[in-house]
Amino acid sequence: MIKPSIPKGTRDFGPAVVRKRNYIFQTIRETFELFGFQPLETPAMENLNTLTGKYGEEGDKLIFKILNNGEILGQAQLAKDSKELATLLCEKALRYDLTIPFARYVVMKQHELALPFKRYQMQPVWRADNPQRGRYREFYQCDADVVGSNSLLNEVELLMIYDRVFSKLGLQGYEVRVNNRKILSGLAELIGKPEMLTDITISIDKLDKIGIEGVQQELLHRGLSHQDVEIVNNFLRIDGSNDEKLQQLQVLLQASATAQKGIEELAFVLNSGMATFNAAPIVDVTLARGLNYYTGMIVEAKAPPAVKMGSIGGGGRYDDLTGLFGLPGLSGVGISFGVDRIYDVLEELQLFPAAAQQSTRVLFLHMGAESLPVAFNYMMQLREKGIAAEVFHEAAKMDKQFKYADKRGIPYVVILGESELQENSLSIKHLQTGQQQKISAGELLNFQFV
Repeated sequence: MIKPSIPKGTRDFGPAVVRKRNYIFQTIRETFELFGFQPLETPAMENLNTLTGKYGEEGDKLIFKILNNGEILGQAQLAKDSKELATLLCEKALRYDLTIPFARYVVMKQHELALPFKRYQMQPVWRADNPQRGRYREFYQCDADVVGSNSLLNEVELLMIYDRVFSKLGLQGYEVRVNNRKILSGLAELIGKPEMLTDITISIDKLDKIGIEGVQQELLHRGLSHQDVEIVNNFLRIDGSNDEKLQQLQVLLQASATAQKGIEELAFVLNSGMATFNAAPIVDVTLARGLNYYTGMIVEAKAPPAVKMGSIGGGGRYDDLTGLFGLPGLSGVGISFGVDRIYDVLEELQLFPAAAQQSTRVLFLHMGAESLPVAFNYMMQLREKGIAAEVFHEAAKMDKQFKYADKRGIPYVVILGESELQENSLSIKHLQTGQQQKISAGELLNFQFV
């Protein structure tokens, strides 16, 4: 018999894990709703041509393609290479992120939407990546996007959402780092190779993984000269406070009007005076985010340094994403939360509150047929009051019922034995402290199961 398994890079979630994940989802969802975002869901699969060409060379390689139904052998024989084979045999693919499906939705529903349209989306995505800690092939994203508005106030509010959510989750030491794609475009203009913007950003985005020498070698390999690489080095060495970094950028990139515009936008977002943060965003000139559709502010949220996790969220401004689907000139900006990584961080730092780890508060224990209907009636009274309660359904010894409650992590048991039935009373025991007391049946609804 074949031992059952699941695909590499995917996971099962038991009840305890799902409750903790729901705590994260609820915290994020409540914040999205508080800021006026509306919920949206899109299909798990999209047409392949909807997704390809939107994520850059590296991203396209990670799209999970879905094999067509029916006879495909004849089609396969027509392929000239592996890339053409995939095109011939796969018309659909699992969504890579939530942003491109959102753009597709906006274009399809453009005449029905009130712009600006603020939506949030909390669904799984799939990437054919190499599984490792904090990196999965199936994982959830929680996105918030505004489309149809050029106002930089959207950027300010999205940064506030990050700050509010991470603060409510109790994360100490998280960082929200920001840059502007126009600044990176200005860097490409400065070295005289604006057409190599993608090559430069992809290389810079790997700085944390391969170091500055690795970035230099990759840039040389991609076709930059040693003089070009030295200019990039000067750019990467920019340091200091946010204001000092912006001043250094103004000097280094003074010849680029594009870069100056990006610096101006970043200065507004950081210094508008309309927002207060528990952890102020940090200018990071090395932040590149290698996705082709970003055109303005780019942002990345990083886990506290005590946890070796890296990014737990990211996003940015895209001025013409819907233009990819025939609706040009519609600007948007958005952020995403990496729920799976956030879960790992909270778990490692033991930040999940007790309320996020429990469901049933009370388990009624009974002696059998005579006491079961009485226990069931009391259980329903607690449920009507909004207290999660259960009754042990099987006829079993008290010891077995106690062990069940302990294994489930249920904090309170209510015992209905012979003496309790005769006295019209209940014995309530808190399993963690071992404290037990007897109350009259009439006092049950006023008992504090805290």
